[in-house]
Amino acid sequence: MTRVVDRLQPGRTVFSVEFFPPRGDAEEQILWKAVRELEPLNPAYVSVTYGAGGSSRDRTIRTVGRIARETTMLPMAHLTGVDHSKDELRHVVGSLADEGIRNILAIRGDPPGDPMGEWIPHPHGILYADELVRLVRSCGDFSVGVAAFPHMHPRSTDVEIETDHLVNKIRAGADFAVAQLFLQPEYFLRLRDRLAARNCHVPLIPGVMPITTPKVLSKFEHLAGVPVPSEVSAVLDPLAEDPEAFRAAGIELITRLCERLISEGVPGLHFYSLNRAKATREVVDNLGLAEGVPQPV
Repeated sequence: MTRVVDRLQPGRTVFSVEFFPPRGDAEEQILWKAVRELEPLNPAYVSVTYGAGGSSRDRTIRTVGRIARETTMLPMAHLTGVDHSKDELRHVVGSLADEGIRNILAIRGDPPGDPMGEWIPHPHGILYADELVRLVRSCGDFSVGVAAFPHMHPRSTDVEIETDHLVNKIRAGADFAVAQLFLQPEYFLRLRDRLAARNCHVPLIPGVMPITTPKVLSKFEHLAGVPVPSEVSAVLDPLAEDPEAFRAAGIELITRLCERLISEGVPGLHFYSLNRAKATREVVDNLGLAEGVPQPV
C-alpha cells in the first residue's frame, strides 16, 4: 500500500489537491478536466470530500475509485461521522477498500445545514474524531489523516484544549494532519509549535486556496471561520471591480504565503482547488513544486 505519508519526503516540499464529488454530468466534466490538467504535475496525492451527513457518500466512493483506476495519482477519501452509525461507517470503509482506497481523512464533521449548530451524535455513532480514527484503523490496513485548525475549530474557545483534541486524534492512530485554511502563516506555525511542545511530530500539512475572485475570497471566511485579515482586504478590496487585477493580486498573495511556508520547512501544501485546475497550476508553477523544491538549509 502506498500511504500519503510515504509521499512526504524529507528535504522537499510536495503538493496535493482537494476535489469535491460532482453532483451531475456537467460538474463531472469540469472535475475530470481539472484532474487531467493537474495529473501531469504529479501531485503527491489528491483527496475527495464527503458531504454532510453522507450526502455525497456514493459520489465520493465512485470518484476516488475512478481516480485510482484511471489516473496515476494517489487518491484519499474524506470520511465523516455525521448521521452515521458505526456499522454504517465500517460499511463505507469497506466500500472504499473495494475500490482500492487505503488512505482516508477521518473528520467528525459539522451538523448538517449549520456548521455552528449543536453536534448531535448518531445514537450508535461516534462523538469525537479520535473514535473515527480508531474505527478506520480497526477495519484493516489504512493510512489515516485528520483535520487541524490553525484558527481553532469554530466551536472551540481555548487554543490549548483545541490542540489537545488534535493530539488525541493523532495518538488514536493518525499518520498526518491537514490544516484548514489561513492567510496569516503565524497561526499555522504556532499550531505546529504547540504540537511539537506536546512531543507530537506527525506531518502537519497546511491547506491553501488560490484567491481568484471576491466570491472565492468570501469562501475563506466560511471555511476558516475567521474574517479575512485586514492586510489582505487592504490589497484586494480596491480591486474588486477589476477581475484581472484582483486575480493577479490574489495569486501573488497566495504564492507569497506558500513561499513563507516552504521556507519554514512544511512537508507539503494542500490546495483547495474548487474543482478547477488553472489557479492551482499557476501557484504550483510559481513555486516550482511540480518536481518538489529543496527545503532551506
